Amino acid sequence: MDLATLIGMLLGFGLVGYSMVSSAADKAPVFLNAPSAMIVIGGAIASVMMAAPLSRFLKTGKFFSKAIMHKDQSVEKLINELVGYAEIARRDGILSLESATKDAEEPFIVQGIQMAVDGTDPELIEDIMTNELESISERHEQGKSVFDNLGKYAPAYGMIGTLVGLVVMLLNMNDPSKIGPSMAVALITTLYGSMIANMFAMPIADKLAVRSEEELLMKTIIIKGVMSIQSGDNPRIVEQKLKTFLPPSLRKSPDEGDQ
Repeated sequence: MDLATLIGMLLGFGLVGYSMVSSAADKAPVFLNAPSAMIVIGGAIASVMMAAPLSRFLKTGKFFSKAIMHKDQSVEKLINELVGYAEIARRDGILSLESATKDAEEPFIVQGIQMAVDGTDPELIEDIMTNELESISERHEQGKSVFDNLGKYAPAYGMIGTLVGLVVMLLNMNDPSKIGPSMAVALITTLYGSMIANMFAMPIADKLAVRSEEELLMKTIIIKGVMSIQSGDNPRIVEQKLKTFLPPSLRKSPDEGDQ
């Protein structure tokens, strides 16, 4: 589970909720308005459904879970794994990798190594794996777009709700005592729209973008590793090539690792 996302979400809503209650304890119930919530939440969801295919919209829960539920992936561990395969190929031949990759956790590695073992043309291997990478990127963008749209439409419906509230307020101008409460209720929808966009939808969309970058980086390293192994590079060369993806502070020369 991604604690940063969960804690950030709870902290954001918690602080805003606390400020509402502490600043106007006797008026706190005014912040809970069912019609306003229906306009903002219902309207935003309706527009998201209109903007995306139904099949994509129905996967919203899956996209959300990807932002919340996350298994950390170590780039260093992946590089070491690929270097290990390069050592096996160097020592026992590339055909030996067919059995060596049976226990690999990453299917993308198995796919690439299997094509190399089968003697597939290097350019074709790279084309197939790159196409898969682009397909993954497109799927990630589709998931992110659902929350981008929600973050875009929620504030708009907040303004719509405010305009509805102002119309009701203007109808009651003959009673000055109702103007203040009516204005407060009218602004609640703007508040709801802003909260949904900035405290939920947009942060989730940004987190999905981060998750996409992480996965695409891992897949790119695998492609480079498979191609290097297939070409028969020395394991030290494979390691040096792949460590270019690491920050300078995490790079170690092969000799430093033995000290």
